[in-house]
Amino acid sequence: MRIFVTGGSGQTGPAVVTELITAGHTVTGLARSDASAARLESLGASPHRGSLDDLDSLRRGAEAADGVLHMAYGGDFSDLDDMMRRDTNAIKALGQPLENSGKPLVITSGTLVMPAGRESTEQDEPDPAGLAGFRIAGERACLDFADRGVRASVVRLAPTVHGREDHGFIPMLIATARKTGVSAYVADGSNRWPAVHPLDAAALFRLALEKAPAGSVLHGVAESGVTMKSVAETIARGLDLPPVSLTPDQAAGHYISPFMAIAYAYDAPVSSAHTQELLGWTPTHPTLLDDLEHGDYLTTQGM
Repeated sequence: MRIFVTGGSGQTGPAVVTELITAGHTVTGLARSDASAARLESLGASPHRGSLDDLDSLRRGAEAADGVLHMAYGGDFSDLDDMMRRDTNAIKALGQPLENSGKPLVITSGTLVMPAGRESTEQDEPDPAGLAGFRIAGERACLDFADRGVRASVVRLAPTVHGREDHGFIPMLIATARKTGVSAYVADGSNRWPAVHPLDAAALFRLALEKAPAGSVLHGVAESGVTMKSVAETIARGLDLPPVSLTPDQAAGHYISPFMAIAYAYDAPVSSAHTQELLGWTPTHPTLLDDLEHGDYLTTQGM
């Protein structure tokens, strides 16, 4: 297939582009800068100049493709309403050229849309009050196309896509530990986060494009819930720092922002059992704690 990809030069994007090309697909990637274009070309993809705000460019990219994968997301996190509008408009622009074609449209969301405090499944409803409730509008915009002749599906990625290209929550946690001299967790640290290796996530995106049924909601999760205490203790051993428990009030002043204190205390395990059975997806790459112990997190990341 000829796949049009947004976010192909981002954190998870290069692994996905490589997976698609290795499997025999042709990839064209949205590039808003010379650096993004060069990165895509280095991976073997063709750059398509434009941005998420250039809806005509998105339509042209989708019109020329046999399938679309939308991974890009961005904007001003102080204005979540604007971010939701931007993402929803982009999804509509990408999906409209695919109507009544049976072609796939796969978009990315996050498992933090799910209710906290229990292990959620793909069949459970997302929680508008959840930590990533602002991603729900994009999910709905995508799934609406399932009734309009598009093989539309949503991949919810774990909040931790761990590995060499990780620039997210775990490197920030490591940087805070280096800065403060302690590796912290909130309360008893029993709250759980899902995790996935980028190579496993890339395989899931490929499978979704190739064969996910219209209307599918998929969970990109290899581990349903890793306790934050185990993460903090692994970081502590690697940096030779003490692990410490913080109260919620202490955490608000310890981490880079009050939002991060809430996030690191969030209990949000999810299952991917249905996804694995539906698509034959079997995660095989290192776990989050393996990556923390044996990868480059504690030598080159979080510095």
